[in-house]
Amino acid sequence: MVDRRTVLLGTAAAVAALVAMRWSPHLTRLPPARSRSRRAMQNGGRILTPAQYDILRRHGTERAGTSPLNKEKRKGTFACAGCDLALFSSETKFESGTGWPSFWKPLPSAVGTSTDKSYFMARNEVHCRRCGGHLGHVFEDGPPPTGLRYCMNGLALKVCARRRRRAA
Repeated sequence: MVDRRTVLLGTAAAVAALVAMRWSPHLTRLPPARSRSRRAMQNGGRILTPAQYDILRRHGTERAGTSPLNKEKRKGTFACAGCDLALFSSETKFESGTGWPSFWKPLPSAVGTSTDKSYFMARNEVHCRRCGGHLGHVFEDGPPPTGLRYCMNGLALKVCARRRRRAA
């Protein structure tokens, strides 16, 4: 039989979870469309899509398995969608099975990390060194040689494929 203490603790936990979700930066709404020019100024004149803005500037996350970059196989680099800084080489991309593009190593001095304490856990957030845009998270379950898995939001990246040189 359920006692009074169990009911009160369950109710308090549910209220705390709702309050935490209400004020979580990951679940905030995007500004109205009229602020598009202000967003363009924040991004060096570039207009981000609402989904890119949510991920890069509001620390959102795309749904697993929805990024076309999961199947990207071209040689080249992956750059920040917010400022064009080269972040990852295609040579470090691997199939992690998580539903997000994954890399085992960033380019030198391309990314920074910070502690993300949202959703009642601590994770290592990865952000662009230049513009500070949220890219994803890094985990310690990747392949050799680093053992790291940089799990990135595909919408936060863009592909800069290498061009083939013509034979002279």
